[in-house]
Amino acid sequence: MARISRRVGGIAPSATLAVDATAKAMRAAGRDVIGFGAGEPDFPTPEHVVAAAEKACRDPRMHHYTPAGGLPELKEAIAEKTRRDSGFSVPAGQVLVTNGGKQAVYQAFATLLDPGDEVLLPAPYWTTYPESIRLAGGLVVEVPTGPEQGYRVTVEQLEAARTPRTKVLLFCSPSNPTGAVHTPAEVAEIGRWAAANDLWVIADEIYEHLVYGDASFASMPVEVPEIADRCIIVNGVAKTYAMTGWRVGWLIGPKDVVTAATNLQSHATSNVSNVAQAAAYAAVGGSLDAVAEMRVAFDRRRLTMHRMLSEAPGVVCPLPEGAFYCYPSLVDAVGRTLRGKTPGSSAELAQLILEEVGVAVVPGEAFGTPGFARLSYALGDDDLAEGVRRIVDLLAEAD
Repeated sequence: MARISRRVGGIAPSATLAVDATAKAMRAAGRDVIGFGAGEPDFPTPEHVVAAAEKACRDPRMHHYTPAGGLPELKEAIAEKTRRDSGFSVPAGQVLVTNGGKQAVYQAFATLLDPGDEVLLPAPYWTTYPESIRLAGGLVVEVPTGPEQGYRVTVEQLEAARTPRTKVLLFCSPSNPTGAVHTPAEVAEIGRWAAANDLWVIADEIYEHLVYGDASFASMPVEVPEIADRCIIVNGVAKTYAMTGWRVGWLIGPKDVVTAATNLQSHATSNVSNVAQAAAYAAVGGSLDAVAEMRVAFDRRRLTMHRMLSEAPGVVCPLPEGAFYCYPSLVDAVGRTLRGKTPGSSAELAQLILEEVGVAVVPGEAFGTPGFARLSYALGDDDLAEGVRRIVDLLAEAD
């Protein structure tokens, strides 16, 4: 009899966290390493948010269990924040506060899927999506997109992948890992298609405030009101408020779905840390000045990274319009000799880049598209320029 269940034994570790951990370990050992792996802002959490957490530590109410689905005042604030920021109006009873966005994603799939149900998953995709689908008993149906279409999936592609067993579409815009942002018209077209085919949509809106240039964020249930009863929104404070370590996310959905997901959470984790919830309450109820400041820096960095990568021979990199990632194609470099080594995959190329020039990137295998790599531009300007320069110089040596 196996020691580890097939269900859990088949889970792959988070490639993004693994790359980040490797880079940190190499730095600790004295190596000069620049990391493009982590998907987190390089800014501190706003001071008023930290102060709210400090105050909560001294509040006896926060020393005990609170409702499994979240502090009532936080749920109210999230509902108001959603109305303010995206135009989608929901009551607090349709909000579930979770331990980060990852738990929201997993519980959404666990609540909707029965064994054998299919989920349409546009690729490239965030590494956690397929693992959450499989853990819930669902079947992943990848829908590939490429740089030639700006990594934006089309209704025609989705329809070609749909079968009688299709139940859910996972939709993420702005996208991790590509930075692609669907236009409001595209969001509406996809939403109407999903509604017409009685599909559920899980919409990941975690990067809603990180859009640049002429791009604009659009929430699917706002663009297509008829999908609201079959749509689950997942979000959190991590990216908008530089709070990745606080672990507060949420899901918003129809009342029956939220009730079922809350029941699941009551057995899995109970309530999210009360101190973290108090911090999140201060964040979502406050101004967006902090994210506006971050967005200016990220915009500058994305233009720098895109320009430098685009100048590298053989590299194809669409200009990202959201989030804080570039997703270049390195297909031309795979199979070519670099410093006496010939990488046979983007995973091997990423390892070579780390070993030879001390730069950590996440290979495309982690996101369902071998031959590519994700580079986060959530790091200082000088390190960003130096890290990309090292990669470009290395690729220029290819035979």
